[in-house]
Amino acid sequence: MYLLFGILILICIVFSLIFHIRKKRIIRKICEMQLEQKVCLLNQIMEPFGFCYSPSQDIITSRTDAWQKKFGYCALYDKTAVHFSMVFDCEPIYFNYNNRTWMFEFWKGQYGVSAGGEIGLYCADRVLSPWEYDKTLFHGIDDKELMPVTMTAYYKGSPLFTACQPHWWLTGFCPGRFCWPGDLALRVSITFKSENMMYCFLTSLVQSGYIKCGISVCDMTVSFMFAKPFSKQPCCKTCFSARWAQFKNRLFCKLYMWVTRPFRCTLDKILYLYYFLPFAFRHMLCMKKHRKQKFRKPRRKERRRHGI
Repeated sequence: MYLLFGILILICIVFSLIFHIRKKRIIRKICEMQLEQKVCLLNQIMEPFGFCYSPSQDIITSRTDAWQKKFGYCALYDKTAVHFSMVFDCEPIYFNYNNRTWMFEFWKGQYGVSAGGEIGLYCADRVLSPWEYDKTLFHGIDDKELMPVTMTAYYKGSPLFTACQPHWWLTGFCPGRFCWPGDLALRVSITFKSENMMYCFLTSLVQSGYIKCGISVCDMTVSFMFAKPFSKQPCCKTCFSARWAQFKNRLFCKLYMWVTRPFRCTLDKILYLYYFLPFAFRHMLCMKKHRKQKFRKPRRKERRRHGI
């Protein structure tokens, strides 16, 4: 009996030693890599997820060729988001232009272990009646229709990041940061290609509840602050479900910061998580879930190439 107990203790010590050596090796190799090399590597890793790293803002953002574009948008996504640890405020703006119904939606809140926001530009194949909005699958706008979009996120009045790019789905996420949606605000700017389209959007924006003095128009660019949503929020976002999801999000944020405590930069933290705890890395990037999304684990050759 004592012999078996001693063997068990010995095995635990051996595994702890191996675990510690591997951890130190990963930390050393990440520290030895050049910044350009780390950015390139992380972007290759995140490409299957539809995301990339922005070194200037130290955030995760979406790619213009993200796979999520194939699945479009419908209201069901917002209604079920809380079940995937996403608690946010959403503001869809519908308007008709060029024989189609367009839907520009804005999100801000907590996405698992990341806080951030999104701007999505979608359209339908035809003009819809208002009762069809919640039942229709909208498509991401075509590449030739992409518009310059700027999003500046604020946390309790302090700027977090600024993302700016011609896009159909502009996002910005800060891993390891926890917040409630009400503590976030987005400064949104959209540059339109058509004056008629801009006025159609402005009309719908004012009808949604935004006051004219809070909207800025410069040439073809419309800017406004998205703080408190005027649209009706998803009914499944009840107090209990949102608080339970936020309880888990806060816990996982603390775990993320504790596990990646050897580093301060998001770039280094995510690379460390990718090699040290691949399953945690996968969970962190599943901010928009779909069953066809695939995760490529670090291969043995890849570990060997980086000396891990």
